[in-house]
Amino acid sequence: MTDVAFENTRFDPDQIAFHDIAKQMAKSVGYTADMTVDGQLAQLLRLRVAQMNPCSYCLILHTQAAHDQGIHPAKTAHLASWQESTLFTPFEQAALAYCEGLTAYDLAGFAPLHDALSAYFSAVEIAEIAAIVINMNLWTRLKLAQGATPVLGN
Repeated sequence: MTDVAFENTRFDPDQIAFHDIAKQMAKSVGYTADMTVDGQLAQLLRLRVAQMNPCSYCLILHTQAAHDQGIHPAKTAHLASWQESTLFTPFEQAALAYCEGLTAYDLAGFAPLHDALSAYFSAVEIAEIAAIVINMNLWTRLKLAQGATPVLGN
């Protein structure tokens, strides 16, 4: 999406040390990380966090990334209603429920969500899913804090 640019309406994260920390974290659990979790699942989790927070920058970026990863457009279009869909596999549903619980910090309901992942994922994959969700929450909050506002180009 080359016709969309972003203006920082609050602060420039490149001028603070936090942006460097976030970049280091992204290298460990971002696109270039060597993980065992399926890349399409990782992208669905990132996009779901962007929807929940809601971060315009991240929504645009991760919708395009989902397309680039080969995720079916119908799946991306109704990710917010995944609970009522037959397009999402049981393992994707378990990961998305966990993602929502961790993002919303549903303390009372979180333990069962975590336990449900063990039916589909190894301990390493569960840790990776947690890291993906935590990292994405960090980025959405950074972009929201800096005021990353989309502006259509001419």
